[in-house]
Amino acid sequence: MNLLLSAAFVLTWSSGFIGAKLGAGSAGAVTILMWRFLPLAVVLLLAAAVRRAAWRGLTVRELLRQSVIGVLSQSGYLLSVYAAIGLGVSSGTTALIDGVQPLVAGALAGPLLRQYVSRRQWLGLGLGAAGVAVVTLADAGSAGAAGGVPWWAYAVPFLGMLALVAATFLEGRSGTRVAPSVSLTVHCAASAVVFTVLALCTGAAVPPAEASFWLAVGWLVVFATFGGYGLYWLVLRRRGVTAVNTLMFLMAPVTAVWGALMFGEPFSVRTAAGLALGLVAVVVVQRGAGRPAAVPRRDGARAPEPPPERSRYCGPGVTRR
Repeated sequence: MNLLLSAAFVLTWSSGFIGAKLGAGSAGAVTILMWRFLPLAVVLLLAAAVRRAAWRGLTVRELLRQSVIGVLSQSGYLLSVYAAIGLGVSSGTTALIDGVQPLVAGALAGPLLRQYVSRRQWLGLGLGAAGVAVVTLADAGSAGAAGGVPWWAYAVPFLGMLALVAATFLEGRSGTRVAPSVSLTVHCAASAVVFTVLALCTGAAVPPAEASFWLAVGWLVVFATFGGYGLYWLVLRRRGVTAVNTLMFLMAPVTAVWGALMFGEPFSVRTAAGLALGLVAVVVVQRGAGRPAAVPRRDGARAPEPPPERSRYCGPGVTRR
């Protein structure tokens, strides 16, 4: 079951990058995102009015927390992804840059959460970073030869990745269990407000008449939002952040192959090498998820190793002390 759930998550999350590419030729990022979330939020709020049981006990504080999580994980994350693809960064490279989340989460888990990351896992995460660098440089070289993408465009997906990491930490530190249907509704409603305001302020609210635009919107709602985004939080709650973040390294190979087949995006030997490093990183990180090392006691002796504990939030391959 976990394998099928993970495979579905990887495929549907990767579909979001493809959907962004589909819509990039017909409208701007804000227009696509407004019409992706506004009708969806209306439908979800109507469904919530009918099914009120899941909302019982939800405090104003938790509602505000979920709204902030939605703004970070959808508005901030998606706007950067769409902007990068609109600037010419390939969908595969954007996916791989976003896949560096485990490194950031691992670096922050120690100082913020006092959680343990093994040396083997750091090795795997380092391999993942190397894969990101190789693919990004290969894509930048191809784009530069074609005379297209400014160098700073490759920094844009990093901003979205940081927003998603912040949302994941915020969700993990919450002590309240919120039903997935409730969190999805709040997140989409918050994003609908953000993107509608942005679209109205920038004069980008009117959708184009092309059928390709509505095809991209439908693709994003069905596959990316209900599929990828819904499964993200489901996998997070069932298997922890370790599983979610390491699976992010798999988004790049899937998206790169998908983009090459569907849009003819460049797929060089260097791209394949970088993606292979990402795959190796997943294996190393997963194998490194074991028992935390024994903690030295004040008398100099080694305390017995504590039993592994399944935390509601843990960083990449992280277990609580």
